[in-house]
Amino acid sequence: MLCDICKKTEATVHLTQIVDGKMLKVDLCESCAKEKGVQEAAGFSLANLLVGLGAGEESRVEATGAQCPVCGFTQADFKKTGRLGCSACWEAFETSLASLLRAMHKGDHHVGKVPARAAHTLALSNKMQELTEQLEKAVREEKYEDAAQLRDQIRAMEAKWKKAADTARSEG
Repeated sequence: MLCDICKKTEATVHLTQIVDGKMLKVDLCESCAKEKGVQEAAGFSLANLLVGLGAGEESRVEATGAQCPVCGFTQADFKKTGRLGCSACWEAFETSLASLLRAMHKGDHHVGKVPARAAHTLALSNKMQELTEQLEKAVREEKYEDAAQLRDQIRAMEAKWKKAADTARSEG
């Protein structure tokens, strides 16, 4: 099997990654693996490797020549290390990072996780916010019957929320 980068030498390093439920395999020869930093555990950067393998990504990243105004980090530095210099780098390299993140992950926006105990409270809060907005709209449009039903739903939700808060306090 030939190296995926140079297409000349026999591949001796084989990397596998699951992206969006699909398996991505990369086969590298020893010299390309060294060039990409795969053999140095501390210096290995999967982001760097993927930038190099992305269709046209490498040239586009280097062509922009952006530099962070805070720390002076360049896209070439990011490519070498696979890390950003400071929090301002996210804004300085926003356009090139967005496509890289979409390729590596499910999207380019971090959603985070909600603790199991807070999930129910968060769902109630979101539903109450939605009902409140609908109530305000109904009042603006003078749909008072709809507004009364929404008001009753909000009151029921508030009672649930209060009961959940009381239960949480008594348990904690």
